[in-house]
Amino acid sequence: MLLPDDFVSYTRQLMGDERFSQYQKSFDEDVPVSLRLNPLKAEASQVEGGKPVPWCHGGYYLPRRPNFTMDPLLHAGCYYVQEAASMFLDEIMRQITQKEPSLLCNSVLDMCAAPGGKSTLLRSALADDCVLYSNEPIRNRASILLENITKWGHPNCIVTNNYPRNYRASKLNFDIILCDVPCSGEGMFRRDEATIREWSLQNVEKCWRLQREIVADAWECLKPGGLMIYSTCTFNTKENEENVRWICEEYDAEVIPIDVKPEWNITGSLLPGFTEPVYRFIPGISRSEGLFVCVLRKGGGCQAVRREKNAKRSEGLNILSPPTQLSLPITSVGLTYHQAIAYLRGEALTLSEDTPRGIVEVCFQGHMLGTAKNIGTRANNLYPKEWRIKTTHIPDNYEAILRHT
Repeated sequence: MLLPDDFVSYTRQLMGDERFSQYQKSFDEDVPVSLRLNPLKAEASQVEGGKPVPWCHGGYYLPRRPNFTMDPLLHAGCYYVQEAASMFLDEIMRQITQKEPSLLCNSVLDMCAAPGGKSTLLRSALADDCVLYSNEPIRNRASILLENITKWGHPNCIVTNNYPRNYRASKLNFDIILCDVPCSGEGMFRRDEATIREWSLQNVEKCWRLQREIVADAWECLKPGGLMIYSTCTFNTKENEENVRWICEEYDAEVIPIDVKPEWNITGSLLPGFTEPVYRFIPGISRSEGLFVCVLRKGGGCQAVRREKNAKRSEGLNILSPPTQLSLPITSVGLTYHQAIAYLRGEALTLSEDTPRGIVEVCFQGHMLGTAKNIGTRANNLYPKEWRIKTTHIPDNYEAILRHT
């Protein structure tokens, strides 16, 4: 794969010849396929041929890439297809909660959350009574975020469509804020060729400036003693170490170490003279795509966020609601595989004669897909139009990604 000359020149110098050579060789290797289970809906014993992602409970590498779109259990929220390095957030959250029980996680914000991978991971890692705010500034991306959060199925989630400055103006405060900021995407070159075409030195400059604007707004929403998790999917130090150094100098922040194992092959700081604990995943070295992450503490003593105060202040935000209710206490009807695919495509269903009239929930292998209105001769499809799959090819047999138990 042809990489931009400016990128090669800079990144070779950044990584060093040996590390960069390993990275280049990764383009000739298969890209790892991984998913993360929803602990509310699936168990480890159900994964077909998967091997654990070592830094994530419930994360698994698959031996090959199946047709996820045609698996009803994906649409039921039983698992999320997620790149393995992004799952390192699970290890971070577990260590934070174990080492710092005094950090009261009543309220957590994912500032740049679409499409929802890190938000659904956060939701599974947090205590049930913690409220997670998942925000996305771009409207169409916020709709995708809402879909994935809704399917994940946890009630204590609020999806918003706001810019970081709107959160700053709201005076909301959070115990933990994840800033997985927009970046130049160097760590995704192997998986998405479009990121290669879009890359430029000018875009790197644009990104690190935007990242600081986001952090500046988010920092005002972080309570004293709270933690910011800063991450990108890029390699260069301008968007990574140099931004972390800027946060430390601008806000007198403290960088928090995370314990890692040598066999995970995570790379530390690549900025000369900067030795704070940061974590970089490099394809060909770690079994993943590219990721950079760092945890920073805001100065001041820990103060619990009053949940009722946050609830009142959040009234000024643009809060999105699910297009349909997926948890009504109504009759459940099990579907065959072909019926489930027809339903996900938006088609009407023919249900058994003894099915009650009115609204019913339709399920596949015991997991709810959505609702339908049974009028007797047929059941009208109530699955949201924007969620429907558009494929015309339906496989003859169901390709099981999770075993049915």
